[in-house]
Amino acid sequence: MTSDRRLEILRAIVDEYVQTQEPVGSKSIAENHSLGISPATIRNEMAVLEEEGLITQPHTSAGRIPTDRGYRLFVDKLSTVKPLSAAERRAIETFLEGAHDLDDVVKRSAKLLADITKQVAVVKYPKIGDSQGREMMAISGTANLARSGEDLGNNLSPILEALEEQVVLLRLLSDAHSTVHVTIGSEQPDSSLQTTSLVTVGYGADASLGILGPTRMDYAGSMAAVSAVARYVGRFITEGNK
Repeated sequence: MTSDRRLEILRAIVDEYVQTQEPVGSKSIAENHSLGISPATIRNEMAVLEEEGLITQPHTSAGRIPTDRGYRLFVDKLSTVKPLSAAERRAIETFLEGAHDLDDVVKRSAKLLADITKQVAVVKYPKIGDSQGREMMAISGTANLARSGEDLGNNLSPILEALEEQVVLLRLLSDAHSTVHVTIGSEQPDSSLQTTSLVTVGYGADASLGILGPTRMDYAGSMAAVSAVARYVGRFITEGNK
């Protein structure tokens, strides 16, 4: 069982690694995170975190980075979802208020979500009046993956292929819950996506949206953005059907 102190150290490692993309050492944690413990104590606790499979040492670096298990524990222990700034909320309202039909709001939502999170955004909705039950899907921000090349390594091409096929994404989004759900790295059912994380939420009958990016992502901010955009899209659909 990981202690509260070790959880604080894990949180510090995740926060700093997401921000800097550099392995995190005990000295940096002691200096930047006000935990009130010495670098030596932090090193001892980091050794336990490593034994538990929550952090790992990349190459010969003195620092550590989170594993998929570490990210999972971090996400599960998030007590609150990071709130969007007032500017971000206004941007969502303004951008979506200009939409004139469902096709437009789906495309706008995907672009907006990609811009806010700097990840790939996907929005799915069943095509209204289609007797064959086909689904609409908008994808935006694939260029953001190229900027994450160091995180994704040689896996970028298979990820892009999965995005182009869309079948994989439709299947993943079909499993979206009414609350925000995060699938991290090795938890991904499709092997081509196991260096990525997926944040999804449902916002209506057979309707869902989400973002896809490297496991090194701002989970709290991404979860907040996905939740907020889903809320606005759901409201648009509800009001449009009245």
